[in-house]
Amino acid sequence: MTESLIWWSIAIYLLVAIGIAILSRQRPAKGGSESMSGYFLGNRQMNGFVSALSYSATTYSAFMMVGLAGLTYAGGVGAFGFEIIYFAGVSLVAVFGPKFWAVGKKFGYVTPSEMLSHRYHSKQVAMAVSIASCIFLIPYSAVQLAGVGYLLQGITDGAITFTTGVVLATVIAIFFSYIAGIRSVMWTDSLQAIMMIVASTLVAFLVIQNLGGFGALFDTLATEHPQSLTVPGPGLFSFVTFLGLTIPWFFFSLSNPQVSQRLFMPSSLRSMRHMLIGFLVFGFIYTLVSVLWGFSALAAFPSLERADLATPTLLASEFVPPVLGVIVMIGIMAAAVSTIDSIMLTLASMVSRDVYANLKTNVSEKRQLLMGKCVVPVIALMALAFAELQLDLIAVLSVAASSGLVAMVPALIGAFYWKRGTAAGALTSVVGTSAFVLLMYATGNSLLGLPAGVWGIVVASVLFVGVSLVTKPHQDSTDAFFAAIAEELGTQQRRTANDPTTKQAAH
Repeated sequence: MTESLIWWSIAIYLLVAIGIAILSRQRPAKGGSESMSGYFLGNRQMNGFVSALSYSATTYSAFMMVGLAGLTYAGGVGAFGFEIIYFAGVSLVAVFGPKFWAVGKKFGYVTPSEMLSHRYHSKQVAMAVSIASCIFLIPYSAVQLAGVGYLLQGITDGAITFTTGVVLATVIAIFFSYIAGIRSVMWTDSLQAIMMIVASTLVAFLVIQNLGGFGALFDTLATEHPQSLTVPGPGLFSFVTFLGLTIPWFFFSLSNPQVSQRLFMPSSLRSMRHMLIGFLVFGFIYTLVSVLWGFSALAAFPSLERADLATPTLLASEFVPPVLGVIVMIGIMAAAVSTIDSIMLTLASMVSRDVYANLKTNVSEKRQLLMGKCVVPVIALMALAFAELQLDLIAVLSVAASSGLVAMVPALIGAFYWKRGTAAGALTSVVGTSAFVLLMYATGNSLLGLPAGVWGIVVASVLFVGVSLVTKPHQDSTDAFFAAIAEELGTQQRRTANDPTTKQAAH
């Protein structure tokens, strides 16, 4: 795989992706993209197919084919269990998704933090959630950039430097974000998701075939690396480590605002169901493929200096034809770009809507949108600077970000299921848990032998429930919030019941 082939492939991918992004701009939903809802939510008119592919591309980033493959290489079969816990956590979307969608449609929320602000009747809650999200998601964005840097560096044996890969991914992400906001991101995501799943699955089977087939691969692992097929594995995982990684990962679909914001976007509950089903199919296949990548690299190259180089080393090997290898490389790079531009747009919308607009009075929609567009490159440059630190194990860094974001989970659950939850409880939970997690990571990430991934949800829950019980909720906003959910979901159920296609299918 030559350097010129890689650059030409990147150029072709960019031409196609830019064409799709421009087309998305030329056919905007009603109202265009010159509003907060239009630019950041696609005017809440995204169909199920595009939503499923975009949700998949945003969620399954460089973490999977670089991070999860590396985690499998280093930690064995425990990595598969770790990812399946996340997969199980997506069931939360089935529970909370319709409620997110209902209140978003009723009140016009643009961000999850705006929703919490209205539910708890507190601007401070929105500002705290937005700032905490920036603190934890900028390093997670850096993980995506680092994934591209490691990929291009490893696949070219250093001919393309880590920094070149990081800068390239940053520029592409900013560009896609600016063309038409979330519409261009979602349509380019669809291209990227198809590339990811088709190319990676095809090449995984090809690599395994070149290693002698599934039987030979697992025979090699059982003979030469038996611990990789047992629990807890060759040393990376222990029960406590596994808990610390999986608990934050289980709540990912709720705690990460770039994911939960997607629940405001589908045009209907039917589109949301299609999005969830499509994502589950995509995710299960991609998880298996990523784990098989890690095992294949361990069997073929057991002495790599860095576990995150497992996928780049495989792609650059004689097991993979150059053209197929470069297609997979583009797919992984596209996945990383998809995640970072989604994060940039979400954080930009939160900073402009929930921080800037709350610090000033009478800030117009146009002014908020302008501020949001200005914030996008600032977030990207901060992520780029963090990526240049080249910290170890992408998978672990990704979970570290989620450990902090679980601070929002009790307030989110309470918003929909506990009328007794208060603004003081939500604010204390978010601020206190965020500070606690940061302190833990600064002092070795261990308290009574347990990591922040275990303590985070415990501390957040205790603070939220405890403070809420000694303070008073805002009754009017609470009642309006719950009434809106019942009203919107009831309306949707009546429409579904009266839909001729639904009646025909039932008959």
